[in-house]
Amino acid sequence: MNAFERLELVDRIGRELQSIMSYAEIKTYLKAHGVDTAKATSNVNSKWVYSKDLLSGEAEDIILRIADELKVPHNHVVMEPGKVLEANFWEPFHLKLFLSHLSVFKVTTRELQKALRKFGISAFVAHVDIEPTREWQNEIEAGLYSMDALAAILMPGFKESDWTDQEIGVAIGRGVLVIPLIRGLTPYGFISKYQGLNVAGMNVSQVAQEMFRILVASPKTMTKMLSCLTETTIQATTEEDALFKLEQFKAIRNLPTAHLIRLKESASTSSVLVSGRSLIELNSLLSMYNIECIIPMSNY
Repeated sequence: MNAFERLELVDRIGRELQSIMSYAEIKTYLKAHGVDTAKATSNVNSKWVYSKDLLSGEAEDIILRIADELKVPHNHVVMEPGKVLEANFWEPFHLKLFLSHLSVFKVTTRELQKALRKFGISAFVAHVDIEPTREWQNEIEAGLYSMDALAAILMPGFKESDWTDQEIGVAIGRGVLVIPLIRGLTPYGFISKYQGLNVAGMNVSQVAQEMFRILVASPKTMTKMLSCLTETTIQATTEEDALFKLEQFKAIRNLPTAHLIRLKESASTSSVLVSGRSLIELNSLLSMYNIECIIPMSNY
């Protein structure tokens, strides 16, 4: 990580700890990760500042492991203690989804990658995302060890490929969510225990929508998916993008209010969310959970 990336990640960890823990819990939690909690802090009455003070100067791998445990998005992976590998092909603040597929299906897989991005999901497609000048095996390894979930496009010839089976093996070994996309091949072996999504007859947009629903419902990815949807909504650059993401929030049952509060508190930093139809829809979403609406700037 460069200096700016480090500061930004520590800031986001601090905000996450502020929202879910007391001072005593933060100290205990960080100490359990090997953080020196006896160091001097600035004594500012803020759990956010307190957390950042304690994390200041800590080793990069410790910060990344804490971020991973708290589901705070970043684009790095700790391969082993002290060794950090950058996976710079992921979109910032998106859920990281590895698409395991046959090379003959790369065109449609690329279309699926584009469709998933609308939901705050960054999909890694090896045949598209690996630069010709990079060691492709190292890039695939970086993707596998930094992914939040894996989707396997099961079609004839899939299980004969050594690479696809190895990719699934890493996913199972790491314990991440595996989503079998059934396209002519029934889940087999270790992936037969996972509930597959039959995509026969679906278009790419429909498949992306169903995959999002799985990711937001699974205990393994729910927190990270909601966090990524929240952050990418805040960063939306068009009204169309913001409206699409707000629509996804409305369809989620029992949505944790912390994400809505984050949207409300950060709306002022987005020219898209504080005006027009986006503001109307955001306020409608806040009202659904009895959260005070945002007053339009023109009303001040």
